[in-house]
Formats: sequence, C-alpha cells, structure tokens
Amino acid sequence: MDTQQITAPSRATAGDRRPATPSGVIHVNTRHTNRYTVIGNHLAQHREMSLVAIGLAVHIQSLPAGAKIGIKCLADRFPESETRIAAALRELESHGYLSRTRERTPGGRVVTRTVSYNQPGAGVDRPAPRPAPRAEPVAPAPAAPASPPAPPTPPAPAPVPEQRTTSPEAPPTPPLPEPQTHDLAHHRSAVDLLAGLRRHDPRLLLSEDGIRRLAPAVAAWLERDAHPDAVRRTLVADLPEPLKYPAGLLARRLSVLLPPPLPAVPAREAVRRPDPLQNCDGCDRAFRAPEPGECHDCRSDLQEAA
Repeated sequence: MDTQQITAPSRATAGDRRPATPSGVIHVNTRHTNRYTVIGNHLAQHREMSLVAIGLAVHIQSLPAGAKIGIKCLADRFPESETRIAAALRELESHGYLSRTRERTPGGRVVTRTVSYNQPGAGVDRPAPRPAPRAEPVAPAPAAPASPPAPPTPPAPAPVPEQRTTSPEAPPTPPLPEPQTHDLAHHRSAVDLLAGLRRHDPRLLLSEDGIRRLAPAVAAWLERDAHPDAVRRTLVADLPEPLKYPAGLLARRLSVLLPPPLPAVPAREAVRRPDPLQNCDGCDRAFRAPEPGECHDCRSDLQEAA
C-alpha cells in the first residue's frame, strides 16, 4: 500500500498584504523622493471638518511660502464656489489649522496675514532676537562742578492701545439646493431666468459656467411652485453697492431664501363650483342646472306632483 503524500500549503508571497476578506481598502504605496507634503492623520482623518475643508488644508500646506490663497484665487483654481471655499476657510480657522489677521502696513494699506498650521496649537516659529552689540569701554570724563539737581520729569502717559473693531463673521451658507426630479422644462426656464437677469441690472451679467452652476438651484425653486417672476424679484431686490461677486450673492439668496413646498390641499376642503347657468326651454328664464332643460316653475312633473 503506497504512503499518502501530504502537500503543505504554499506560503504567501512576500509583500502580499491583502486582507483575508475581499472587503476594505488595499494600499499600494510608492515612496516619494521629491515634490511631496507630509500630512498628519489628525487632519486627513478629522471627524468634525468637511471633506472640502480637509482638501483645502492639504492644498494650502503644499503651497510655497508667500503663495496667494484668497477666496477668489481658490475659486478660480477649484470647481467649488466662493461660498463653499469661504465656509471651508472658516472651518480651518475654528479648528486651529489657519489664522487670518488684518494688519496695516507702514504705507497705510490694510492686508490680511494668513498663517497655516500643520499641527494645531503648535504656534508660529519666530526668529530669535539678535543680541545687543557690546558697548566699547569709554574713558571716564573729568568731573564737572556740582550743580543743583534738576526737577523730576513727570512720567509720560502710557500709550493707549488701538481699539480694533471686528465685524462678526456671516454664518456659513448652506449648499445650493437641488431639484428632487430632473425636469427639462424647469431647467430651461432656470437657464433663461439667470441669463435674463442682466436686463434688470447690468451688474448681474453671469458667465456660462456661473449659470450652469446656479441653474439646478433655480430649478429647485420652480419645482416648489415658485413663479419665475417671484424668483426673479427675489434675486434682483436690494442689491448691495458695490456689487463685486454677483454669482456668490445669487447663490446665497437661492440657498438661504429657499421656500418650502406648497402643502397639499385636503379633498374635503376642495371648493365645489356652482352649476352653470341654463336658459329655460319653457319660459327662457335663466336658472342654474347641470344640464339644459326647464326651470323649476315650468317642469310638468313637478306641477303634476303638486
């Protein structure tokens, strides 16, 4: 009887770290040697910030010192709107990844000083103060004749620090509304409405990209039975002066002022319409009835019954 050969299972290939089950992410990592940025997991896996804020923090930390990161510059660089980018910057400030302060230059201009922190709470590294130059020894001067002491100089008043008034930040704008169903008629009406706003105010001249971004929000208003004239009046009313970013202003109004859907009218509250007017076949008098015929006075069946 031949001896049964037992084959041992083959060992896993070196470097194969796939999990036992097919679910879950598999990392394929390549070592970077240039053009890379170190990002902490406290940022990449932050549980309280939005993905827009996390991605914006990664982008800012990858930029060289002195790069422009204003809201308009970032909106031109990425597809997000100025409203969403402004809200993401406020998130980074509230969680300690960014600080923005207004400072006045020696020339009198007011500029925004922006500091990015890759580790919140670590502070800003400042250069150590230079040591004061050592004074050379000086030979003592000959003694002068004694003079009466001078009266004491009154102390100078301490300078009063400049009081800076900071305006409260506007609350973050909610995202643009989206229609529940794709209605081609509503979408075309929304595009025409946005393109025609410049007829009411030349400052509301929107680009094709801006109209394409705002059209779903207008379609959401139309889906809620808002008349196009009412939507137009809401968008063009009380425009600020000067109007720098018309697309951002319209986006905020479409988000904040979105009306609720109209409530359904119960069947028991439906108004019953009266019967139409008919001309009597007998006396030609007008009377109300669902169908043509004779009035109450001329009906022979009613007279016989009486």
